[in-house]
Amino acid sequence: MKIVFLDHAIVNPGDLSWEPLQRLGEAEFYERSTREEALERAVDADVIIVDSFAVDEAFIKQLPALKLIDIAATGFNHIDIEAAKMRGIGVANVPSYAADTVAQHAFALLLSLTNSIGVYGEAVRNGEWQKAKDYTFIKAPVTLLAGKSIGIIGYGSIGKRIAAIAEGLGMKVNIYSRDPEAAIRSDVVSLSCPLTEENKYMVNADFISRMKDGAFLINTARGKLIDEQALAEALKSGKLAGAGLDVMASEPPADDCPLLALENCHITPHISFIAPEARQTILDVCAANIQSFVDGGTLNRLDLPDQKEKL
Repeated sequence: MKIVFLDHAIVNPGDLSWEPLQRLGEAEFYERSTREEALERAVDADVIIVDSFAVDEAFIKQLPALKLIDIAATGFNHIDIEAAKMRGIGVANVPSYAADTVAQHAFALLLSLTNSIGVYGEAVRNGEWQKAKDYTFIKAPVTLLAGKSIGIIGYGSIGKRIAAIAEGLGMKVNIYSRDPEAAIRSDVVSLSCPLTEENKYMVNADFISRMKDGAFLINTARGKLIDEQALAEALKSGKLAGAGLDVMASEPPADDCPLLALENCHITPHISFIAPEARQTILDVCAANIQSFVDGGTLNRLDLPDQKEKL
């Protein structure tokens, strides 16, 4: 069996072992592949593994030996699953692998905003504390989360971990699927849902107008859930107190993205999943998916009935 990983640069930049995949057969690993390179590298592959590499119908048709597309991620918007099904090709992903690390990062973003970590850290580096007349000084507000509410949109494995952390901090949890209006009107709104055609740009001007004045918005899910221009306007006007984003509509974002220069918008470059423990889980589950497929199993299959993305 020939296995070809077409774009492993992020999943394994060199700090993890390939052993789980190498023991399954002949395995080749490429940091990145252009479409032309990918066709050449995978032309006789039984299995291809992809992180963000797009696999469409035209690409699939040119791989006569292909039997399984193994996605080294949870999301699958970049895979034409229907085209794979029509050719009898299996598709599997890695669900729920990053629940702990993504939930942790959601709160890292939130606490950075509510505790003004960047403002105070910079002030200390600039010598302001050393010159203070008292043992401390107030330069920016600090918001207590205990007693506040958080609305969670997307109550899968990540959403549940966010809820548990929030409850541990003394927050009231509102679940969007149970009470949409209460979730939207929460002090904090956190996005942890898959991106679909139905919810694309759901956080738009109308959605934001229904949010509580001075609320915080956190997105560790998909960038295109948010209308970035509408969010920028809300942050500039003070309608929203702040936003913490680990994902953007375009990645990397364009230099003229309206959110990049806003001090009350804390942005990280899609890193919520990069803890080595989480990335090792990706490799382990990809290997398990392949072994299950070979054995006639259905582990994490997306091409079978009633399969849904699990975040």
